[in-house]
Amino acid sequence: MAEIVNLRQARKQKARADKERTAAGNRAAYGRTKDERERQRRLDEQAGRFIDGHLREPAPDET
Repeated sequence: MAEIVNLRQARKQKARADKERTAAGNRAAYGRTKDERERQRRLDEQAGRFIDGHLREPAPDET
């Protein structure tokens, strides 16, 4: 005898599985931990300070 399947529940399970698959792909593609984001922000700030420190100052007669 065949197993009885509730189609409403089967659709919901499939939808949940699809959403989880999409979320896993997004986590792999875009996800970074808070530590990684903070580290990158500090490196960007450090690079900006380095570049700003090496800029030439305009001469007094050049405005």
